[in-house]
Amino acid sequence: MALETLCRDYWYPLYAFVRRRGHGAADAQDLTQAFFASLLARNSLAQADRSKGRLRSFLLTMLTHFLANEHDRATAQKRGAGRILEWDALNAEERYAAEPASEDAELEMAFDRRWAYQLVRRALDQLGAEYKAAGKVALFEALRGALTGNGTPRAEMMQRLGLSESALKTSVHRLRQQYREILRQEVARTVSDETEVQAEMRHLAALLRQASF
Repeated sequence: MALETLCRDYWYPLYAFVRRRGHGAADAQDLTQAFFASLLARNSLAQADRSKGRLRSFLLTMLTHFLANEHDRATAQKRGAGRILEWDALNAEERYAAEPASEDAELEMAFDRRWAYQLVRRALDQLGAEYKAAGKVALFEALRGALTGNGTPRAEMMQRLGLSESALKTSVHRLRQQYREILRQEVARTVSDETEVQAEMRHLAALLRQASF
């Protein structure tokens, strides 16, 4: 997986994990940046590609070891000099501050929830872009609630879209198929074989049942 893609997918779950470990916002930004820099410098992603297991578990283990070895806070300014991501654009602390204070007694489960959120958001963005390219923005906006559990009542959607009940069911079914396929593709990029894909999809489904995205 390219570093740019890795940063995009995992920067916030990793940043929030560092914050939950007791680091302030500035230090957490520097530490997360430094962690990504260390992955690049050590070519650790090649090791992840060869490993048998989930990329998110690999990254969390690597981050935990990285934090354990980070004792010299005086190097924070030096770490921050080599930016990989533009943190002002990521709004990391704004997102973190919006999370419930009582959330995530277990840090690894918290990390998994944020990973799930990132996947869902990316899948919805990609699906929305595909519908836009096909000139079906209105259809996507009307139906996307069927994916997130906040759907519009069926009768209202039929009236809004001018569809029969059977046509609406077909459209929703097609949307869900496309959505699952995108999620599957996203998950497949982070694991080593088909067995792992199936396991990750089951884990993702369990996480989505626990929270509203």
